[in-house]
Amino acid sequence: MPNKHEFPANEKKGVYRAILLRRDIRSQFKPDPIPDDVLARILYAGHHSGSVGFMQPWNFILIRDSEVKKKVRAGFERENQAAAQNYEGERKDKYVSLKLEGILEAPLNLCVTCDTERGGPHVLGRNTIRETDLFSTCCAIQNLWLAARSEGIGMGWVSILKNEEVKKILNIPATVIPVAYLCLGYVTEFPPRPMLETAGWEKRIPLDELVYFEKWQEKNLKDLDQFKSLWKDLEKEPFS
Repeated sequence: MPNKHEFPANEKKGVYRAILLRRDIRSQFKPDPIPDDVLARILYAGHHSGSVGFMQPWNFILIRDSEVKKKVRAGFERENQAAAQNYEGERKDKYVSLKLEGILEAPLNLCVTCDTERGGPHVLGRNTIRETDLFSTCCAIQNLWLAARSEGIGMGWVSILKNEEVKKILNIPATVIPVAYLCLGYVTEFPPRPMLETAGWEKRIPLDELVYFEKWQEKNLKDLDQFKSLWKDLEKEPFS
């Protein structure tokens, strides 16, 4: 039966292409500035994310000042050196070799925050799970990422930062949480696979290991085999 709400095939393919070709960019940034009309569309997409209780807890801090970037980068260096101590031997050598940020190289840094008091003390749908403000902000970040990819803009999430240091540098109030520090810009390339996969740091988990039916860890082998066959077809021709 035809579904009048379904996107046309070419538009649907574009959505899936953005999802599958999105990458966490760290080292391929070009210095070219992002035009205002392109950045406006990306921010517009972020702001049109879903949020629990329509609370829209996000703010977007645009950072172009090189001195501000240097302060953030210095914080990254300290935390990255500390993180390296979690590993030993070859694993530590590999960690140290990884390029995990593009703070100075990217023409634009963007801090996405979550205002924990937006909407007041009683936001619809937030009474039981208070963290839904953070979850909603993450949805906005994913919108930004997919919109950026569709525009040919690379985006990387720098998570190796102390929130309190970021708050001090950017004058963020006590009740506001920096959720993501992002680097954006045009790139020399979008790698065909995630960098950590290519570097051998981690492997993609097979999807059939992650899907359960009805309850935790319960498998329906007949249905799962059907899905596995369909996923294999997608791997052969992944919306490209």
